[in-house]
Amino acid sequence: MIQEASFYEQCADDKVRCHLCPAECELALDKIGICNSRFNKDGKLVTNNFGEVVTLAIDPIEKKPLYHFYPTKNILSTGANGCNCGCLNCQNWEISQKDVPTKSVSPEQLVSLALEQDSIGVAFTYTEPFIWYEYLLESAQLLKKSNLSVVLVSNGYVNQEPLRQLLPFIDAINIDLKSIDSDFYKKICKWKLQPVLDTIKTVAESGTHLELTNLIIQGLNDSDAQIEKWVDFVASLSTYIPIHLSAYHPDYKMTYEATTEETLNRAFEIAQKRMKYVFVGNVRESKHANSYCPNCNELLIKRNGYQTEVVGLKQSYCLKCRFDTKIYHK
Repeated sequence: MIQEASFYEQCADDKVRCHLCPAECELALDKIGICNSRFNKDGKLVTNNFGEVVTLAIDPIEKKPLYHFYPTKNILSTGANGCNCGCLNCQNWEISQKDVPTKSVSPEQLVSLALEQDSIGVAFTYTEPFIWYEYLLESAQLLKKSNLSVVLVSNGYVNQEPLRQLLPFIDAINIDLKSIDSDFYKKICKWKLQPVLDTIKTVAESGTHLELTNLIIQGLNDSDAQIEKWVDFVASLSTYIPIHLSAYHPDYKMTYEATTEETLNRAFEIAQKRMKYVFVGNVRESKHANSYCPNCNELLIKRNGYQTEVVGLKQSYCLKCRFDTKIYHK
């Protein structure tokens, strides 16, 4: 469905400039932006992805990954075709970097599907949800009216105005902070680091539940100094933000060797010095998947893959010491 897009200005010679993300694409007539979904039609910025989904699935919330937002619950998950990032190691490149068939699902239908599936809400994931802005905003507003949760899994590459307009309708978000090094973002992701840091700060200040993922790639972002700097940034916002240190596997255009267990364990030890909740993921078996009380070290949530059991919580409080763990659990 084609409709006029949000956040743009008309320029000379029938050009338009998109202000949705920091790429700030300036498009001549009939040209399309880097996200492959917003283009110039007759001097107006339009989008062709409203309600066009590449997939619908019921996933455990832990798969997002969100470990401290309604653990053990399932969530209806969907995504758009395209992305505003060109990561060389993209693990969903078949739907983010290529045109694929889509199916039309209206916001009303999406809400109905979530209710029918007994889902806690809808996760906008798999590709970058912010390139789906118009559909995302309308769907999120309807979902909230039905007391359903709205979850994003994002690269964080969005401008501040659209982010701030959307945040009141978002319950939880996982942002992939791929590195704390600007050169990494320039070479591997083809865009800038600072806007992602700004997004994370804004989300943290808003009170929206936030978790962060760092895909560890040996030889690119795995040095002790890089990991310490990454952790220092997150800790400066809150030491209670759950962080996921994720294993890289060769994919798309990147052929670096898969991340070793030794590298992940080293990153874990560094992160745990400052952060309350550190997890290792994207591996067959992880000894760093459980949640423990930061106050008394009682086991709170036991995980084996996506099999999750809440064992030490009553609402958000530790059963043993009554410490408020800040985990969303009912």
